[in-house]
Amino acid sequence: MQNALGLMGDQAIMIAITFALGIGGIAALFLALFWPKRWRMKYRMEVGFVLLLVAVAIYADWRSTETFQAYDAGLRAEGVSGTIVDPAARASFDRTITVLAFQWGFVFTTEDGKISRNAVRVEPGEKVLFQILSNDVIHGFNIPVAGITTEFDPGKDREIWIKAPREPGKYLIQCVNYCGVGHAQMKAWLVVGDIEAA
Repeated sequence: MQNALGLMGDQAIMIAITFALGIGGIAALFLALFWPKRWRMKYRMEVGFVLLLVAVAIYADWRSTETFQAYDAGLRAEGVSGTIVDPAARASFDRTITVLAFQWGFVFTTEDGKISRNAVRVEPGEKVLFQILSNDVIHGFNIPVAGITTEFDPGKDREIWIKAPREPGKYLIQCVNYCGVGHAQMKAWLVVGDIEAA
């Protein structure tokens, strides 16, 4: 929850390796520039440095893939989101929320007519149906914690559903289709439980 830039585990290791290699590379550059000409880096040191970079890239890719697969398997096992909504199953949703996307934000309207901008409140574990529409350009709707992303055109409704996280907190909702100069700020919060949205 809200830990996209957190430093822990593999993230901390990769950041430490990146800094160490960066500092080592800058130091080697200064050595090559300012030491007497008789000093030359041995060819095998250069090859070793390149092999080290390749090994770090392979390790990072392997760990990233492993982490994503574990996350994805957990989502699939719990059945926390989907892009296909069976009309017969509409009664099974705890809440239906209409989402209007515009340049550059979201407006959420609940079944009882309450409207909120850039934040929507749900209860832990609720099964929520989002009815999404755009009034201007193509937008994207992404809730990373639920592993759900969709794209929708103006004038065409789209429905997706999620099962809200069990842990109370604020979870990111974002547009993932470039929709103009304010795209980077087109974010909202899925507020789970009774906490402050701001």
